[in-house]
Amino acid sequence: MTTSDQFRMVSPFTPETVRALLSDRNVFPGLPADLADDAELVLDSLGLVWLLHVVEERYGLTVEPSDEEIFELTSLRRLTAYLNAASAKPAEEGEQDAR
Repeated sequence: MTTSDQFRMVSPFTPETVRALLSDRNVFPGLPADLADDAELVLDSLGLVWLLHVVEERYGLTVEPSDEEIFELTSLRRLTAYLNAASAKPAEEGEQDAR
């Protein structure tokens, strides 16, 4: 089990961790500190690419959302849920392979 796997098992993404990722000046410059979890969030394509790069660098999670999934990433809450679902997929697939 890698360090990133251990981290994902112990600490899923939270709105606070995703807010910290979004606050990177390359992802969402000028992100309001008081952004509500359900407030509309519009990431441009470059910001999304950088966010996914940072997620891979920090958490070892490679995420490749489909166009449909990208259109659903419209709030902090939805982005957090998406990242948690994506981080759970490798563990689920590994469990299925072991059977």
